Amino acid sequence: MTVLVLFIVALVVLMVASMWTIFTKAGQPGWAAIIPIYNMVVLLKIVGKPVWWILLFLIPFVNYVFIIWTYNMLSKSFGKSEGYTVGLILLGVVFFPMLAFGDAKYLGPYGDQAAFQAAQQPHFDFDAPKPA
Repeated sequence: MTVLVLFIVALVVLMVASMWTIFTKAGQPGWAAIIPIYNMVVLLKIVGKPVWWILLFLIPFVNYVFIIWTYNMLSKSFGKSEGYTVGLILLGVVFFPMLAFGDAKYLGPYGDQAAFQAAQQPHFDFDAPKPA
C-alpha cells in the first residue's frame, strides 16, 4: 500500500511540476498551477480563450469537448500538431512533461500570433459607412 501511495504522490508532483513549467514558458506565474480553478483561468489565457469557458468545463459531456479543444490549442500554442494533442489526452503523464521539459517554445495562442490577432478582430463595424 505504501508503494502505491508513493507512486501516486510521485505522479502528482510530476504533473504539478510539468504544469508549473508550461505556465512559466508561456509567461504566466508558475505557482498558478497549484491553485484550483485559477489554473484553468491561466490555461485559458495561454490558449487565448475567454474565462467564461470555465462554465463549459462544468457541464457534463460538453466538458469533454471543450477540454479536448483546450488541449489542442495548448499543443498548437507550443508548435505541436494534433497528434501531440492525442498524446496529451491519452497519455498526459508522458506528454505534459515532454511539453514542459522538452525544447517546445511558446509561440502564442494557436501557435500563430498573426492568425490569433486576426481572429480577435471584429467581423463587423456598425460605424463604417454604408456602400453606395
